[in-house]
Amino acid sequence: MADARHSQLREGTPPPTVSIIIPMRNEEHYIGECLESVVQQDYPVNLTEILVIDGMSTDSSVHVVKRFQEEHPHIRLLYNSRQRTTYALNIGIANSVGAIIARVDAHCAIQPDYVRRCVETLQKTGAQNVGGLMRPGGKGFLERAIGFAISSPFGIGWGKFHYYHKQVEVDTVYLGAYVRNVFDKVGFYDEEAHYSEDDEFNFRLTQAGGKIVLNPDIKSEYRPRSSLTSLGRQFFNYGFGKVRSIQKHGRPFSIRHLIPSLFILSLMLGLTLYVFVHPLFGWLTAFILVTYGLLSSIASVKISCREEWRFLLVIPVIFATIHISYGVGFLLGLLRAFSNSIRNERLFHLAT
Repeated sequence: MADARHSQLREGTPPPTVSIIIPMRNEEHYIGECLESVVQQDYPVNLTEILVIDGMSTDSSVHVVKRFQEEHPHIRLLYNSRQRTTYALNIGIANSVGAIIARVDAHCAIQPDYVRRCVETLQKTGAQNVGGLMRPGGKGFLERAIGFAISSPFGIGWGKFHYYHKQVEVDTVYLGAYVRNVFDKVGFYDEEAHYSEDDEFNFRLTQAGGKIVLNPDIKSEYRPRSSLTSLGRQFFNYGFGKVRSIQKHGRPFSIRHLIPSLFILSLMLGLTLYVFVHPLFGWLTAFILVTYGLLSSIASVKISCREEWRFLLVIPVIFATIHISYGVGFLLGLLRAFSNSIRNERLFHLAT
């Protein structure tokens, strides 16, 4: 456990080299804004490299990156034939040279002091991973509303990187800037932990005695999804992918990862008992729905009061989209895992 804690920077030492890793696939609408924010960093350019790992984009994303390369030679373009983000991250780490590895998503823009503050926080705290708040930066009505919903504790759970405003030690952060030696101690990203790679890696890091720090002064802006369909697909994938990591470690990383699926299960159970056992169980289902609706309304009123009242009616719909999509995805992930275990057990018995 002590090994991971030796992988830290010391305050007062010369500025370390930083590798910024950006996974990308079909991000022609976002990668330009992302790269513009990255090349505008106030951290020394001679200590920085930028690696964009493209997952075989079929739009003009690669052309946008190549235009930036003409003026910024410290940008490197690599390719990820397997397309998934986890593979892209590992390709970036393996091909980087920085003492610090900073992940940046193509869907976000970072503030000019982002890298410098990451480095300073690593040096001052002795942490192995640091990050800031996940602040939404939607431009249209629905993007903004989705951004407000996913920044709410009711919408996304109590992950502090969504809303906390003090520097604090946490179990995971958004994006993350890592001391390079950490990857030697706990390994690279789990390439099968699609959509839950950050939680899974940070779980291994903290289990090895590592320290993760949230500093709200590390600022970036995330572009939320622009439709309920894409939002639902995103959170379905989050729920579905979380099961793989729970299988691997034999436990959930946080109880918040289970709440949406427990909500869906309670509704299913209540309806089943109502139909097949006794009508009184219908009241149980009604109580669950009314309680959920009340909590959703309270959270929506708080957001609308703080922002604009025109968001009041749409935010409960967004909450429901997030929770139902994630919960259904998680349950289907469990079903797949259960089916696979039965099939593997049968194959084992046949082989023996």
